[in-house]
Amino acid sequence: MKKDINDIASFAKRKGFVYPSSEIYGGYGGFYDYGPLGVELKNNIKNAWWKFFVQQREYIVGLDSSIIGHPMIWKASGHTDNFGDVIVKCEKCGAVYRGDHLIEDKLEIQADGMGPEQISKLIEEHNIKCEKCQGNLSKASDFNLMFTTEVGAAKHSNSTSYLRPETAQMIFTNFKLVYENARVKLPFGILQIGKAFRNEISPRNFLFRLREFEQMEIEFFMHPEKINDCPFYNQIKDIELNVLTEEMQKSNEEHKLMKIYELVEKGNIKSKWHAYFLAEVFRFFTSYGINAENLRLREHLKEELSHYSAGTFDFEYRFSFGWKEVHGMANRTDFDLSQHIKFSKKDLSVFDEETKKKVVPHVIEPSQGLDRAFLLFLYEAYAYDEKRQNYVLKLDSRLAPMKAGIFPLVNKPELIDLARNIFEELVQEFPVVYDKSGSIGRRYARQDEQGTPFCITVDFDGLENNTVTIRDRDTAEQKRINVAELRDALRKLINKELSFKDI
Repeated sequence: MKKDINDIASFAKRKGFVYPSSEIYGGYGGFYDYGPLGVELKNNIKNAWWKFFVQQREYIVGLDSSIIGHPMIWKASGHTDNFGDVIVKCEKCGAVYRGDHLIEDKLEIQADGMGPEQISKLIEEHNIKCEKCQGNLSKASDFNLMFTTEVGAAKHSNSTSYLRPETAQMIFTNFKLVYENARVKLPFGILQIGKAFRNEISPRNFLFRLREFEQMEIEFFMHPEKINDCPFYNQIKDIELNVLTEEMQKSNEEHKLMKIYELVEKGNIKSKWHAYFLAEVFRFFTSYGINAENLRLREHLKEELSHYSAGTFDFEYRFSFGWKEVHGMANRTDFDLSQHIKFSKKDLSVFDEETKKKVVPHVIEPSQGLDRAFLLFLYEAYAYDEKRQNYVLKLDSRLAPMKAGIFPLVNKPELIDLARNIFEELVQEFPVVYDKSGSIGRRYARQDEQGTPFCITVDFDGLENNTVTIRDRDTAEQKRINVAELRDALRKLINKELSFKDI
């Protein structure tokens, strides 16, 4: 089944996952609101990421910083001067296009990293016109993506600042404080989850490109002479995944299966810590239900590298609208800390006890958009079941918004009483839903559509022997279980500690 992104957006709205923001006023491009089920799914993804990268590792700690920071942060980082996309306007109707997207759509070539002159030349050579009115397009120009805001009394000087376009810089500006009081030593990481804002020229494809979004970013700090001293490398070096190297792209080759160690030995990945985190991000997504065949690792071309990067890889996912980036991981070297040292005049170096010297750490940055992760899991799980004649959202049980539905088979007082008692016990530990409305088949279908992995039905047999039936969402298989064992079994099922067939 081909999954159309517009169908998924309609489904998400209908089921209470995601709503177009400000819809009663006609909507507002690039902004979305998360509904009751969407909030639960989003929080579960966020918590899973935090548990996977912070709570299960002693060498990564957390941070939560402010959305608005000192304007000099963005001057030092290069965002004030370099953070933008190329914009193209229709001279007839005024429609606005992002230049690289226009070139990619019309010519089907990689355009990320192209400057205004190159894009203008391609538009002229291929006689590309406005998609809306076929009018002539203007010369391409740079457009800075940062939102400005006034801090304090707007009439006073120096009151203009920015909504942060990324969470990373606040990690760098807090680096020395974390190093000094969190009892960490190199190598170590800082993870932050929080809002970021970019004034995208043409937000599109539902949650894929937004103007307000959340990021889950790690800045991992390493001694510059020990970027290959990764004690976990041997655990991940044989992981195999789809890879599209720079050489493959320039030769117009398709991606192919490669092992992590091959990329390190060939020099594509220049740090074993970089290799480790690429493998861990891959492991995170596949362990939570993403099919490895739908993921690939793409190496950035030299001409598209960000100004701070010594090497960047994207994880891309196979959407109906093409392979698109869902995770980016850059080797930022010491660029950011060095820039903040230069602009702030503060010492952000750290003392290395082994060499007895001060060093400015190098950085690997796993940068994950929470909204893109949400879209990724929703897209992967969205499936039409021909036998049931309805959609089944096959989310991993650990991510599913509701863990179980509890139903009395029919509306009889004795069944309702037992079902309510079960609900009241389970809701103390799990997000569960009680439903007595409609046929049992329709209630199953409702829960299937919203991704609830298990349904618990109270029937007349259960009144006699204190049992209920539990139903698996993906197979529709049902088993009978004692009420006294239900809570423990459900916990193990949700956490993948028990398979349904072993109940």
